[in-house]
Amino acid sequence: MSSASIRRDFIAHFERGGQVGAHTAVPSASLLLDDPTLLFVNAGMVPFKPFFLGQETPPYPRATSVQKCIRTPDIEDVGKTTRHGTFFEMCGNFSFGDYFKQGAIELAWDLVTKPREQGGWGLEESRLYPSVYVDDAEALQLWMKVTGLPQDRILKLGKKENYWSMGIPGPGGPCSEILYDRGPEHGPDFEVSDLGPDMPTKLEDRLLEIWNLVFMQDELSAVRSKDDFDIAGSLPKQNIDTGMGLERVAFLLQGVDNMYEIDVMFPVIEKAQEITGRRYGADHGDDVRFRVVADHVRSTLMLIGDGVTPGNEGRGYVLRRLMRRAIRSMRLLGCEDPVLPELLPVSRDKMGETYDALHHDWDRIATVAYAEEEAFRSTLRAGTAIFDTATAQVKQSGGHELSADRAFALHDTYGFPIDLTLEMASEQGLDVDEVGFRRLMQEQRERAKADARAKKGAYRDGTAYRTVADAMGAPVDFTGYSETVTDGRVAGIVTADGVVESAAEGDEVELVLDRTPFYAEGGGQLADQGVIELSNGARLRVEDVQSPITGLIVHKATVLNGEVTPGLEAHSLVDLQRRLSISRAHTATHMVHKAFREALGETATQAGSENAPGRFRFDFSAAGSVPASVMADVEARVNDVILDDLQVHAEIMSQAEAVRSGAMALFGEKYGDQVRVVSVGDWARELCGGTHAGSSGKLGVVKLLGESSIGSGVRRVEALVGSDAYRFLAREHVLVNQLSETLKARPEELPERVHDIVEKLRAAEKELEKVRVGQLLARAGELAAGAEQVGGVALVATSAPGASGGDTRTLALDVRGRLPQGQPGVVVVIGEADGKVSVVAATNDEARARGLSANALVRVVGPLVGGKGGGKDDVAQGGGTDVSRIDEALAAVRAEVGTVA
Repeated sequence: MSSASIRRDFIAHFERGGQVGAHTAVPSASLLLDDPTLLFVNAGMVPFKPFFLGQETPPYPRATSVQKCIRTPDIEDVGKTTRHGTFFEMCGNFSFGDYFKQGAIELAWDLVTKPREQGGWGLEESRLYPSVYVDDAEALQLWMKVTGLPQDRILKLGKKENYWSMGIPGPGGPCSEILYDRGPEHGPDFEVSDLGPDMPTKLEDRLLEIWNLVFMQDELSAVRSKDDFDIAGSLPKQNIDTGMGLERVAFLLQGVDNMYEIDVMFPVIEKAQEITGRRYGADHGDDVRFRVVADHVRSTLMLIGDGVTPGNEGRGYVLRRLMRRAIRSMRLLGCEDPVLPELLPVSRDKMGETYDALHHDWDRIATVAYAEEEAFRSTLRAGTAIFDTATAQVKQSGGHELSADRAFALHDTYGFPIDLTLEMASEQGLDVDEVGFRRLMQEQRERAKADARAKKGAYRDGTAYRTVADAMGAPVDFTGYSETVTDGRVAGIVTADGVVESAAEGDEVELVLDRTPFYAEGGGQLADQGVIELSNGARLRVEDVQSPITGLIVHKATVLNGEVTPGLEAHSLVDLQRRLSISRAHTATHMVHKAFREALGETATQAGSENAPGRFRFDFSAAGSVPASVMADVEARVNDVILDDLQVHAEIMSQAEAVRSGAMALFGEKYGDQVRVVSVGDWARELCGGTHAGSSGKLGVVKLLGESSIGSGVRRVEALVGSDAYRFLAREHVLVNQLSETLKARPEELPERVHDIVEKLRAAEKELEKVRVGQLLARAGELAAGAEQVGGVALVATSAPGASGGDTRTLALDVRGRLPQGQPGVVVVIGEADGKVSVVAATNDEARARGLSANALVRVVGPLVGGKGGGKDDVAQGGGTDVSRIDEALAAVRAEVGTVA
């Protein structure tokens, strides 16, 4: 069975629903969701998390989905086992207070055992082993009842394996797994009665978990870890959350050995074999690399497809690491040419059978991916140079091992993979302190985990918001699209202590109204500010507005005077000028987006924005810097549309209708079934929930300030709009007039006039430099003639005020050349320029024969001037920052020469 068939059969099975009823098929969410505890969606239940946490009311009692997921904690194990992958698809069915354990068990067992001609997968019952939580007697009895299996076919596992929690206070519950016995070639024989509460490691490959059924029934508190917590009581509603790995079922049904060989992944391995000339299955080390390539290329495709771009932190860093591991693995397989242009289209063709957007967005995906590969190839070249320097220093010092610090710096700072460092060090006859490197990596991981735990700890409990929302019984009525002054009623007051019944002067609160014109921050648009006046005379200053759960708008405000209590009439006044200014910026962002796509092609897709009063920031995908001519064209195009004064209008329609109308959707944004489409005339159309100007003419003027890189394949444009743009241009005009008057030139002549002046200044600086160096070197003869005799050595130890590092070296070498022939000679010059000290020592052959070393002399001087240095016995140099001890350093040189001589 193909992966696509397995996916279709799964959804169809739950849409039929059996005795529990039909499930609503929910499309996969993006890999990126607005959840502070997660970088990516890592499980099928994540999009439904607000329902399980009680933050939102589910729109259906039962659901099913095949969700795109990314997990990277075990990235180092990818390819080494049949269980670890980064991107995967999680098939799941969910019940929100509807059916429970028996229904979930019946549905799962029916699908995996029913013959294929009846829509099932026909797995042999003799190979299937259910498992239950060791204390869940109810689940044990239900498995025996539903399946007819004897008790000695059902494993009883402990908390680590068979109890589910999110790692934070909230819902949890026991699990039941369906395990598939892959046979004795994958592990030793076993008896269920001999197994304890922990699954033996030796059986993890043989007893393959294909489905996990979570019976969400407990309220957890005092959560100390995933398997260390207190159970505070039972949930008011019992829920079902299941997860079945599509890839695991696929390799069982397709008769292959592991997930890397299934129909949507093995074609990448086949292409990699063709490129490298190596054979999959011939060598274990190569097999691991082929699997890494297959997994990471697919993950790269799906992450970029969902809007992630390579970077140095967060999601971007994960993507960059996956891409570099794939490229590195191909290099270790013998291919040093660019590989993604060969491999990525293969993955696109297979995954695109299900995810059409991969074909539609291919130009953008390819642009980002290929640019990152080229950047990494440059990194490899730079890293190789740094590696060569490090190994040369190790050899020069007589060592045989590259330190853990250097290996870690190559990896962490320069992106140089440790496997490549090990390989190249071996070629140089050196070892690498791999144990120390792994320790440093572990320390880094622990820091990352601590950060993640801190984020989890800061995750705001939505119970208070849910309480207010439930009491209201309906979503907040947002009136801000048509008005900025609205009358409503206080529906709830939330503080750090939860829902409260009153607030007094000076209190900071989160106020909920049943109707509000205040826009909650979202879609790149900053929140409104303003004032709320209550019917009892109380007033609040609104500083921020957020929507913590769907349908609820909270006003973060300070009580200026009076008392606030629920039920009071509220008169809301949005800061009109701020709102208009932000709305102009938001409309301008849409227009600039459209203009860049016209100028650069459809790959110039928005990757982020911020719409603030009078200014906006716009990020978009691009392979390299945007030429000044394109920036000028985009700015001109936008301002021409402003002059056309096109009407800006919004329509509500289904997502499908919006796509057919040509509207753009943005990555990572969460859209409902009904969406709002904002159009600037018939020119620019986007899905958008923000506020906008009434027509393009109201923007006045848009001025692009410039563009820059914020990551591989992503550029950022900053711009001004309306009066802010006008004031900027007015200041520019005044500045141009002042320059014209000063230089006695017309404005259009200024660039050439300034260029001429700069060239003349450069020429004058060069002449001055020649004079200065000439004067400095003129001292060489005088210094050589005045050399002092220290133990038979001609010594020149002097300072050179105003001399840079280069000047100091030139002077020292010139003086050494002028010293008397046949006599030991030593020169030490300490220069001083711009508060920095430069030190150069030089010795002749006779001095070195007496045991005098320039390197040793610089090491004497370095600490005294707050620095260090080194070099060879004939010439060495260094630097420092303490100019106050130059005389002391020169005295130390005389003492050192006297001691050796």
